[in-house]
Amino acid sequence: MEFDFKNFANSYFNGIISAISEFPVEQLEKFWKLVEKTRNSGKTVHFIGNGGSSGTPSHSAGDWSKELSLKTLSHTDNSSSLTAWANDTSFENIFVGQLSTFLTKGDLVVGFSGSGNSMNVLNGLIYAKDNGCSTVGVTGNYKEMGGGKMISVVDIPIVIPSKSMERIEDFQLIINHIIKEAVKSNNNL
Repeated sequence: MEFDFKNFANSYFNGIISAISEFPVEQLEKFWKLVEKTRNSGKTVHFIGNGGSSGTPSHSAGDWSKELSLKTLSHTDNSSSLTAWANDTSFENIFVGQLSTFLTKGDLVVGFSGSGNSMNVLNGLIYAKDNGCSTVGVTGNYKEMGGGKMISVVDIPIVIPSKSMERIEDFQLIINHIIKEAVKSNNNL
């Protein structure tokens, strides 16, 4: 039997449409308000993420700093720092190590993890909360884990209603763009 690409692609799209219809927009609005508060107070947004979810922090930091004039740092981008912290302490400490250098009370830390169980991201978010920062976790319902441990760690959990890692990662970038565009529209940027 020949592979039916069109059917496969339509099934993928239908998975995205289903997730859109169930998306927790109220949590997304809370995230947007927190970004506005961070921007208005002159604080910094720190992005952390693991695996495929480490690309969105880089993209988000680039978008938000350029288009929103918002101080942002992607702690996934410095390979020397990441590998030094992993080697000298542990891989689970890579974001705690970087945040211990750059974090200021009142900053916002946004963590991306498809499963919600990436220990390096969880440890970074816990460190941020312990040091007076707000936290947002962007995760999914991967393998029906309901957002993993992340949802009990962060101030604002956003659980993408999909069990597919690929669709979760797709949505992480969509969330970046929605928040960025909402800030631009709200501030006439």
